[in-house]
Amino acid sequence: MLKLTLRAALGALIAVMAVLATPALAFDHQPWDDLLQAHVSEHRDGVASAVDYDGMAADQAALDDYLARLSAVDQATFKGFSNDQKLAFLINAYNAFTVKLILKQDSRPDSIRDIGSIFSGPWSQRFFTLLGEERTLDELEHQMIRGNPALMDPRIHFAVNCASVGCPALRPEAYTGEWLDAQLADSTRRFLSDRRRNRYDAEAGVLRVSSIFDWYQEDFEDSAGGLGDYLLQYADALALPAEARRNLEAGDLPVRFLDYDWSLNTASNNP
Repeated sequence: MLKLTLRAALGALIAVMAVLATPALAFDHQPWDDLLQAHVSEHRDGVASAVDYDGMAADQAALDDYLARLSAVDQATFKGFSNDQKLAFLINAYNAFTVKLILKQDSRPDSIRDIGSIFSGPWSQRFFTLLGEERTLDELEHQMIRGNPALMDPRIHFAVNCASVGCPALRPEAYTGEWLDAQLADSTRRFLSDRRRNRYDAEAGVLRVSSIFDWYQEDFEDSAGGLGDYLLQYADALALPAEARRNLEAGDLPVRFLDYDWSLNTASNNP
């Protein structure tokens, strides 16, 4: 009888431990996925995208409901997510709240940089709540994502979208913990395959890449040892010829940074 009781207690303990070790159910990003599928179009063979902000405005009730659900997640629930679920949650939050920031303006801005003032730009606007605190987009990107070693992945720079033509494409689907690695890999390759934002100048013998690689160079260097080493991983996407690849590997290929296009990421600005 005692053996049976101990065995039952041990079984119950194992069951409880299994439950505690299991990540919390993933947050449902389907409403954001539906909005993206309806109002984001791919351009130039999928290396760029454009947002129909009028369409998003017409569906603002659905957007606001999704944002409210994001804001309702508390720290305890978030801690129960897997790391991939956490990162997907934060990327989607950044992108969705950025769309909301555009829609909040009295008139559609020509650029996100038109929002705010010289003392308080768009990324320092404290206009939403996440994980129990009022936040800015800067805090979300630089503290909650980039500032968390467990979540930081240089590919996030090709996933968070600042509502500008120069940004990597806003995917017409939500990020999810289940598919995050594949989605980040695809977004990275698509961006590096865009000859408007990353290209080899054969005449000058120079690799010209997005200013993103300048602004966040340390992130790419930390993951690969150097910016050239990071870019070399994507030599195929960059369409580098053999000689340029050898020069990049040897550190002999000059890398220059292109001007950033801050125009709002609409179809008219991104044909």
